[in-house]
Amino acid sequence: MTVRNPEAPHTESDAADWWRGAVIYQVYPRSFADSNGDGVGDLKGIVDHLDHIASLGVDAVWLSPFFTSPMKDFGYDVADYCDVDPIFGRLADFDALVDKAHRLGLRVITDLVVAHTSDLHAWFRESRQSRSNPKADWYVWADARPDGTPPSNWQSVFGGPAWTWDARRGQYYMHNFLPEQPQLNLHRPAVQDALLDVARFWLDRGVDGFRFDALNFAMHDPLLRDNPPLPPGGKRTRPFDFQDKIFNQSHPRIVDFLKRVRALTDEYGGRFTVAEVPGDRPDAEMQAFTAGDDHLNTAYGFLYLYAPALEARLVRDAADTWDGRDGQGWPSWAFSNHDAPRAVSRWAGDRDPAAFAGMAMLLLMCLRGNVFIYQGEELALPQAEVPFERLKDPEAIANWPETLGRDGARTPMPWSGDRPHAGFSTADPWLPVDPRHLPLAVDRQEADPASMLQLTRRLIALRKAHPALTRGEMRLVDAAPGLLAFERTLGGERLLCVFNLGDRPVDWKPPAGWRFVEAVNVEAAGAAATPPMAGLVLSGAP
Repeated sequence: MTVRNPEAPHTESDAADWWRGAVIYQVYPRSFADSNGDGVGDLKGIVDHLDHIASLGVDAVWLSPFFTSPMKDFGYDVADYCDVDPIFGRLADFDALVDKAHRLGLRVITDLVVAHTSDLHAWFRESRQSRSNPKADWYVWADARPDGTPPSNWQSVFGGPAWTWDARRGQYYMHNFLPEQPQLNLHRPAVQDALLDVARFWLDRGVDGFRFDALNFAMHDPLLRDNPPLPPGGKRTRPFDFQDKIFNQSHPRIVDFLKRVRALTDEYGGRFTVAEVPGDRPDAEMQAFTAGDDHLNTAYGFLYLYAPALEARLVRDAADTWDGRDGQGWPSWAFSNHDAPRAVSRWAGDRDPAAFAGMAMLLLMCLRGNVFIYQGEELALPQAEVPFERLKDPEAIANWPETLGRDGARTPMPWSGDRPHAGFSTADPWLPVDPRHLPLAVDRQEADPASMLQLTRRLIALRKAHPALTRGEMRLVDAAPGLLAFERTLGGERLLCVFNLGDRPVDWKPPAGWRFVEAVNVEAAGAAATPPMAGLVLSGAP
């Protein structure tokens, strides 16, 4: 099975297509670096540490929300799209961040939340005042059923009905997430226009693109039809998990809005758009959102992010789905982010976490598509342990102890192994520092040539040095039972990537004619077998 490159080869100097095959570093601003001693990360803290990000060799930095917000969902409940929340700084701080990032050769991607706002947003405050005001239909409002119950059976991600009663209008309003996150009505052209104006505001300030949060939640079924139940089976911790969510999300008209987004970003040239697509049918939606040249550039789902184990079938499934057929978009992949437990804790088990993290990073760098690295992933940070009394994540609190929640992936970045609070802040941080993170701090790993930090730099440089890894074709090949093997090819370059994802050695040696380019957890020459957690990249004749 071959994964074909859908377009002619591009050069690295092609600025309009810089994003294809890029490595993008995600910053969660609350937890990256605190410059003013209030225990919460901020934009100046990011500016102070942009050199660290640039030293990794990545192409861009993606910033999770820093907009004005009451922080019920830590910035994903936006109260003003066109300003910076005071806890993170000012617009001038953002401008300084963009300026320094660009001087360092980093592009800047910001989140754009188009499915909902905060209930404190001026748009919603006006909308809820009456059924006849100019923004009355900017959100999803509906009458109660004759018995007073909500207008549909839709359930929210964070638990309970996706509807909340509002006495002023005498109607329910919809929210796929918290009640404080009312659903925008993107079926209304005026709402789309307003969101495009928001995008233009940030494009004019120099941002290089947008990551669209939970994009498949952006439009609902206007008929408000009930979702059918899912068949029995599987772990269910929320009412949301019992439904086949075909009517409260994933409306086919989302793609019409994306065409308008793409037309806008194309006006600026060289801008990048990526969709986050959670849910039960991510592959079909990811491809719909990225098809052709008039939709978003790329999309990522949760294939790896929620996987309990790193298995060869995941890579095979991804390759089968994103096979490069004509008109197909370009994929993106992440092993960790702010919404999922850290990969090394999900996948390493009782194996050496540092060795596993190194092998996983090499695999990530060898995948076809764009790749995202989450802050701390370059340090092999495990999922932090956060006691119940320190939890902040509303999902974690509501479902404790059945889910790990998201707080353990959002604890402060450890900059120093010796300074208070790991050098993140001079004050007690908003989430505690896990003591296990101190030996993995940046300053400790800077001083160790064999550290995960140094390996990450080496592996990103490997990807950047080989166009076959960034933009080439991908073809799964047979190696030996227990191994994952695939080739990456572009022009005259041919690379063989081999991984032992298991916990036992596999009898396999590289075939004649191949030379070692990179090896993780294995000697580059003379090995009688491929040990567990080994990763190899070899070069051969085309």
